[in-house]
Amino acid sequence: MKKICSMAVIASLLLASGCGDTPGERALSGGAIGAGAGAVGGALVGGSPVGGAVIGGVAGAATGALTNKHQIDLDK
Repeated sequence: MKKICSMAVIASLLLASGCGDTPGERALSGGAIGAGAGAVGGALVGGSPVGGAVIGGVAGAATGALTNKHQIDLDK
């Protein structure tokens, strides 16, 4: 069950990773991606999924807010 849940989280993160034209949108999508990745990471290493989600969400939101569109353009 844990593996199925992890795969569902990863799939939803991949769908959300393409979002964000403005710094606010990138902060939201980065926070969501970071929170999901942190929760999965925390659960996989035996730590707290909630703690991992909080740390990952803050880091993802900060990264999204501090980058501009040209720094993350993967179509180049």
